[in-house]
Amino acid sequence: MRNKASRLLLCGLAVGLALSLSVPVSAAAASVNPSSKKAELQAADPVPQIYARVSPSVVGIIGKAQGGKNTGLDNRYNLVHGSGVILTSGGWIVTNAHVIKSMQKATVVTSDGKSYSVTDYYADELSDIAILKINAAHLKPASLAGASSVKVGEKVVAIGAPLSFALRNSATVGVVSGSGRVVDASYRLLQSDAAINPGNSGGPLVDMNGKVIGIVSMKYSAVGVDNTGFAIPAETVRYIIKQLFTYGEVRRPSLGLELQQSWSAIVGLPAEDPLTVTKAVSAAARKAGIAEGDELYSIDGHRVTSAVDINELFKSYRPGQTVQLLMQSGGDIVQRKLVLGEGDPIVGTDDGGSADDKTEE
Repeated sequence: MRNKASRLLLCGLAVGLALSLSVPVSAAAASVNPSSKKAELQAADPVPQIYARVSPSVVGIIGKAQGGKNTGLDNRYNLVHGSGVILTSGGWIVTNAHVIKSMQKATVVTSDGKSYSVTDYYADELSDIAILKINAAHLKPASLAGASSVKVGEKVVAIGAPLSFALRNSATVGVVSGSGRVVDASYRLLQSDAAINPGNSGGPLVDMNGKVIGIVSMKYSAVGVDNTGFAIPAETVRYIIKQLFTYGEVRRPSLGLELQQSWSAIVGLPAEDPLTVTKAVSAAARKAGIAEGDELYSIDGHRVTSAVDINELFKSYRPGQTVQLLMQSGGDIVQRKLVLGEGDPIVGTDDGGSADDKTEE
């Protein structure tokens, strides 16, 4: 009996000791739980931190609609607006060409509510990119992502002024739905299911590293269509703004040819069909021996089946360069050397074919 009582006493002491030790441990855990829980939530959803970092670099742009009357009370409400992204601390901003060209007396409003008049701008309608200038200092520039950094399925945030200028710096969240999309544009686009509405144009599409991976440009809007928006990739934005800063325009190389895409390329089917020459516009193209009915397969070994293929390829070319074309002419596969002119890459109106003479776009 004495041994049994001793064993019960020892067990009771052990349980009591365990319980006494567990109280301060639990209390300590409770005391750190809120902060650790918050850290876990932040790690699980970085969107609030991304928004806080990037939103100061996003602006609203508002102005009178082009062609609107300048008198009357109703004119106060004849306004259009869009969004933009700060490029430099000294006041250069990137937006869509269709945003700035649609308005008169444009005003930029920064995230802290300060207003600035637009003093100058340069626009490229083919890419739908523009840069504009305001007299401001100490602005917070956004950071453009590097080339080929986008993955389909990754989470993204769109920031802009949807529907109403009063809603500027609104955030919507989605994923990258696709890349390299060809939809009513001259360059390949990013597709996202983040909600995009009128007024988001010119604003950023941002990845989870806080980098701008694209400039929002358009969306599909129709009954039964949801969350199908598009953005101009950062790589294309860099190419365009570099040219606009350097020349005030984009100096594109041109083949001096009118080309027709195949039916497969137009509707988006996988195809290796060549482009058909409908007219040799420039003297350089005719001098190279290119004629109506010839078919173009590749440029310097790069296969091209659409106008967008050529536009993308020509980001790394300049007017005056000589390219090697693989073509079919009169039933024969031939090589043609062509000196690139300047203008629309696949429609040239420059009869001289010189890099020094501009063609109309």
